[in-house]
Amino acid sequence: MDDRGEETNVIKRVGVIGGGQLAWMMAAAAKKLGVELIVQTPSCDDPAVSIATRTILAAIDDATATAELATLCDVITFENEFVNLDALSQLAGQGICFRPSLDALKPLLDKYHQRCCLRDLGLPTPQFVALEAVRSQTTEGKSTSTLKPQTPPTFSFPIVLKTRRHGYDGQGTFIVKDAQELEAALSRLEDTPLLVEAFVPFERELAAIAARSTTGEVVIYPIVETQQEQQVCRRVFAPAAISAAIVAEVEAIVHTLLSSLEVVGLFGIELFLTVEGKVLVNEIAPRTHNSGHFTLDACETSQFEQQLRAVCGLPLGNPAMQVPGAVMVNLLGYEESQSDYQEKRQQLAAVSNAHVYWYDKAESHPGRKLGHVTVLLEKEQCGRELASAIEFIWYGS
Repeated sequence: MDDRGEETNVIKRVGVIGGGQLAWMMAAAAKKLGVELIVQTPSCDDPAVSIATRTILAAIDDATATAELATLCDVITFENEFVNLDALSQLAGQGICFRPSLDALKPLLDKYHQRCCLRDLGLPTPQFVALEAVRSQTTEGKSTSTLKPQTPPTFSFPIVLKTRRHGYDGQGTFIVKDAQELEAALSRLEDTPLLVEAFVPFERELAAIAARSTTGEVVIYPIVETQQEQQVCRRVFAPAAISAAIVAEVEAIVHTLLSSLEVVGLFGIELFLTVEGKVLVNEIAPRTHNSGHFTLDACETSQFEQQLRAVCGLPLGNPAMQVPGAVMVNLLGYEESQSDYQEKRQQLAAVSNAHVYWYDKAESHPGRKLGHVTVLLEKEQCGRELASAIEFIWYGS
């Protein structure tokens, strides 16, 4: 097997690094394609443990465990980005196949490197600069560390401060309004490498889910609108109500990105649409993505099946929607609890054309993704009204 698209064997065993809900939602597609999933994840309580053929209980960045994983499967893919690329590169050098390849992942896992990659590809992004620790000696001879920009930023407050690694669902992202808030944030984060971005007063946020095969074929799902609160996705509307010109611009960005990196797998790309109608790339996730959950019920081929098709060297599936529209609402934790919220889930399931997914997480806490609901829309139905109705059931008044 090589990563140029030539399969010497049929791939039937896929290793997945990460055992959260994204891996859990691969189950139906794996069964359909006759693929076994072997998962590396740190806890026996993680959602994907229940659907895996076999589980290796180990930290995501434990390369020794990944070496064991490799003995049980034909190819390895990723559910999250918390891996240690340096350690995995030794395994790749031994012939272990990762899809996407480590070379494709390398410019993306660090948010500053990701921004530089986009800039070098000529793709539009917010203005950005890196903050790095500068060490100096005090008059008492003690060593101190101060975070300073590599080059002076040309933008002003408000700004967006991001940790360069391991941020997700709003973690590690801060909107900073003035110098006092910035100083407080830097004090909290100490020596953590950071990225500073210009705040974008966007008109709306968009997302694209796309896959590239071993033969270089690229398929793109309908572009969606996402709505975030406190940097966490709350709802997704598919397809986005945008012009054909904006759709074409987003698709051109996606083709450039996936083809330039020679990706094999599925990516989620988040974008801003400014009030002037300009498209900017926000972030890239080299895996299945929250904004693509609607594909499970609304599209001929789900994003999870598409990922498996890509990494197994199979022809990609049709990404087209089979209904006029869909709305996806995340069910986020709003309290500290160990409840399974059975009564609320029954109410949600009773909504016409609703599909409820519950991730079976043992504990709830504010902001944690516990599940999601997708409602398939009929013609002229208002997705925003349905989203409000779903959230009223879940969160109450």
